[in-house]
Amino acid sequence: MNWWDDALHRATAEVVLAGALAGLIGVQVVLRRLSFFTMALTHATFPGVVAASIIGVNIMLGGVVAGAVVALGVAALTRRRGQDAAAATGVLLSAGFALGAALVATQSGFSRALSSFLVGSILTVGVPDVVTTAVVLVVVALVLLAGARPLVQIAFDRGGAEAAGLRLGAWDVVLLLTIEVVVVTLVPAVGTILALSLIVAPAAAARLWSDRLPLITALAVVFGVGSGLAGLWMSGQWNVAAGAAISLTATGVLLVSWLCTRLRTLLATTRSVVPA
Repeated sequence: MNWWDDALHRATAEVVLAGALAGLIGVQVVLRRLSFFTMALTHATFPGVVAASIIGVNIMLGGVVAGAVVALGVAALTRRRGQDAAAATGVLLSAGFALGAALVATQSGFSRALSSFLVGSILTVGVPDVVTTAVVLVVVALVLLAGARPLVQIAFDRGGAEAAGLRLGAWDVVLLLTIEVVVVTLVPAVGTILALSLIVAPAAAARLWSDRLPLITALAVVFGVGSGLAGLWMSGQWNVAAGAAISLTATGVLLVSWLCTRLRTLLATTRSVVPA
């Protein structure tokens, strides 16, 4: 039997690729404080995925189109003077999810497919899904590598980056669209709703361990892949939804990292006040 014919083998390959992909983009999301935008994007992508399924086209195409509209809309709104970006993003979040729910209501017997869109169905991924994730991983890695310097400069010193002549709007669009592509790619693994935790939690945990960007990125990828593999294993052991298990594992990694750093700070403080 071919290695790819086994559903568990395909799922394992998918979680490794998806974890690495989420870790890479998650660093930018955490540095730019785009967690709320990413959450809005996961909700706004939902109607595109549902519409694509109803029409009978690739769900990634529908998700990309819907997400691109939202990403470009947020980028445009944030450039308008006096416009509250958080308020605009919040409206898009609720409107996107409401539109997806309305589309689902038009189809009878669609509840099972709805579940897979929301929380993923990684054991049913096919070879095309795995290949797509691998290609997107390579493309996203190249985009982030090519734009590493301007993206980091904008993240840490937006005013200085503008003074240096960087096109902030163009780089914002590049990053937002990259995040959107990653969210859609993660749908088979963890669904539209749970994608946020796999993107943000590993990177946030890595940020607690270091201030050096290369190390943060490496740790985020390790945490993302580890969360995926551990979640998939727990899913098989205890018969729970794989997407939920992966999401909870990623959240657990963040919690453990926070507790460890707090303990380390407490010990350092204690040693500094104890007389020699």
